[in-house]
Amino acid sequence: MLKRLSICYVLFILCTTCVSAQEDRWTGSATNLSKGNLRVNSSGRYLEYTDRTPFLYLGDTAWELISRLNDKETERYLENRREKGFTVIQTVILDELDGINTSSNGVPQLIDGNIDQPSPEYFARVDKVISLAATKGLYIALLPTWGDKVDKQWGKGPEIFTPENAYRYGKWLGERYMNMPNLIWIIGGDRSGGGKNRSIWNALATGIKSIDQNHLMTYHPQGEHSSSYWFHDAPWLDFNMCQSGHAQQDFAIYQRILLPDLNRKPHKPCMDGEPRYENIPINFKKENGRFGEDDVRHTLYQSMFSGACGYTYGCNDIWQMFDTGRESKCDADTPWYQAMDKQGAWDLIHFRRLWEKFDFTQGKSQQSIFGNASLEKTNYPVAFGNKDYILVYLPQGGKRTIYLPSMSSPKRTLKWMNPRNGQTTFYQYTTTDTISISSPTEGKGNDWVLIIE
Repeated sequence: MLKRLSICYVLFILCTTCVSAQEDRWTGSATNLSKGNLRVNSSGRYLEYTDRTPFLYLGDTAWELISRLNDKETERYLENRREKGFTVIQTVILDELDGINTSSNGVPQLIDGNIDQPSPEYFARVDKVISLAATKGLYIALLPTWGDKVDKQWGKGPEIFTPENAYRYGKWLGERYMNMPNLIWIIGGDRSGGGKNRSIWNALATGIKSIDQNHLMTYHPQGEHSSSYWFHDAPWLDFNMCQSGHAQQDFAIYQRILLPDLNRKPHKPCMDGEPRYENIPINFKKENGRFGEDDVRHTLYQSMFSGACGYTYGCNDIWQMFDTGRESKCDADTPWYQAMDKQGAWDLIHFRRLWEKFDFTQGKSQQSIFGNASLEKTNYPVAFGNKDYILVYLPQGGKRTIYLPSMSSPKRTLKWMNPRNGQTTFYQYTTTDTISISSPTEGKGNDWVLIIE
């Protein structure tokens, strides 16, 4: 009898787990493209549709999507990202890993390597990816080229751009894609915007914008840099993008590159467009271990609770669409179609639901609630909100004293949200301004969000 009950209990747990996983999937379109074009809202800090509905840039890094996947694989990938709550897919036309003369799909990207002769077959493929994403409500954040075609350093190259042909290419792209409903432009591609590169990137951006005024545009820099270093005041740059990169392991990197952007004037929205990838070796060295799902959540919540307008997830196996038979970059070890379901990617949907419950566009940093306490780098807490709500993120949980500011009601409800499964549990009521809190669990991998309303 006991054995039978044990089997029934196991089956019950398995069934409820399956139901929970199914409920965690995003239903319907990823976004509502009928709300109009995207723009910067009046605060200069967030993105919105033309009907003033806030827009959350929740991206995935799929640099080699266009070059390496076929139609069936693309459908599989995009559907996977839609059901996980992503809103944006970042990818590249002239990619880093395949040559401009022959992509993995067997057609040249350019005819005879000439930027003035885009391959009709290849660009038909680009068109198809953008259109398929639109059917799912997904935006494509599109890089016209990876940085190796401007400043080789690494990648296949070759350097093919001048300011003159970059402008022509940009204008051609603007004419081709100006009416796509689901496009965001990203200039750059893991490179500096200074030196000889500056005139080329400016020409490419200006060429696109000379025709296409419908789509937002940003710039993707190299690691531990921000687009603001070179282009904050450029008329074509609508929002800043930084790359916190794949070496740093704590909040110090955001203190160095994100927080200064949040305080720049005039204000422009800013976000981390390439944080530490799930399953990439720390600082590119296997002996250091690999970044995991908790590292994803740390960068997500710490950047968003600082005031970022969005966030881009990345997985080492997916950016390169790694598969057996392909050269592994950065020690990729899992085929892309298996890596799509890594836990870090699933965890983003819980943040999206939190973002849709609270109006982030009316919030701001609430770091003063921690008083004068020393904030350790490895468990650096971040607080965000307004008079109606405050959200506190603790990367490793633990105990802390917080000092609440004046809020709409003297009676506050405190709840804990588990960012690993999205479940919320009641903690306590309070009418006092000084509160000692203790998370349900603590230690590495035990991050928590305290919700105060």
